Amino acid sequence: MMRAAVYTGQQRVTLEEIPIPEIGPGEILVRVETCGICHTDLKKIEHDLLPPPRVYGHETAGTVVRIGDEVTRFAEGNRVCLFHHIPCLDCFYCEHQDYAQCPKYKKVGVTAGFEPAGGGFAQYVRVMDWIVQRGVVRIPDPVSFERASFVEPVNTCLKALDKLSVQGDETILILGQGPIGLLFTALARRLGVRSVCATDFLESRMEMAERLGADHVWNGAQSDWMDQMRRLTAGRGADIVIVAASAPGIVTEAITASRPGARIMLFAQTAPDEVFELRGADLCAADRTLLGSYSASLDLQEKSAEIVWSEDFPVEELISHRLPLDDLYEGIKLARKPTAGSLKLMVCPQW
Repeated sequence: MMRAAVYTGQQRVTLEEIPIPEIGPGEILVRVETCGICHTDLKKIEHDLLPPPRVYGHETAGTVVRIGDEVTRFAEGNRVCLFHHIPCLDCFYCEHQDYAQCPKYKKVGVTAGFEPAGGGFAQYVRVMDWIVQRGVVRIPDPVSFERASFVEPVNTCLKALDKLSVQGDETILILGQGPIGLLFTALARRLGVRSVCATDFLESRMEMAERLGADHVWNGAQSDWMDQMRRLTAGRGADIVIVAASAPGIVTEAITASRPGARIMLFAQTAPDEVFELRGADLCAADRTLLGSYSASLDLQEKSAEIVWSEDFPVEELISHRLPLDDLYEGIKLARKPTAGSLKLMVCPQW
């Protein structure tokens, strides 16, 4: 038996004793050492998007403790991080590199039991054969499990930046400096973007954005921040805006803060009941491009891992809390309503 934080419906997560998953041919069993709390899972819990019971958590790193027949790429004792979605590479969407829309990609291949849902909020996870083939990444010995848990979220950010075709001479504005927004800030600086700008409401997150390389950081609650941003761009507005937070009016704010001809990336707007209204002319007549990006890209696995393995990429600075499974529900509440000093919450199931 093992301990797991089980989603039981009605926004509740409870700590339970459940069986350690059995594995089959081509599969591996991983002891979970760390798993980041992601807002995608929070939305599934908060909005009861999927029927219970399930064990969520997908930013997972751990140790291989059992291998199934026919597994040759991994051995017991290997340190690994996981991608819980992997495309088929053979359908219409894969041919167009729209991997997140592949029917097989939408099928989760990592589970702690029940309907597969990632499973990282448990002590052990079963990794299914198609994930073992393409979605398991070996962690180099000097790299911590905590750092490795960032490979999947960094991949999702790289995918969005890749879709935006970011150029070095542009001004990029990132709305929201939670853990994902801060990853965007650090990556934009790493890509050599000329001017990296950011907004948030929490002073601690604004300070972190500056430490990670933002040239200009404004409090989104202050009425003059957009005027300051426009003065930096000769009155035009940002070339690129990334919406890395979900709040009423934030998409309209992104349009207003951007220049004509800008690209705007919706990254945090994943809840199915989240709607917004825009004036058609703000897109059409102003030549703006509105984009969306969801989940990770198979093509960026190696690049995202290389970035996370780099000691100069400061992902561990983003970790504000380390929690045992017993405290996961409190961690979920904190992630939903962050306070001063709270950033990335990391679950440690073996504690």
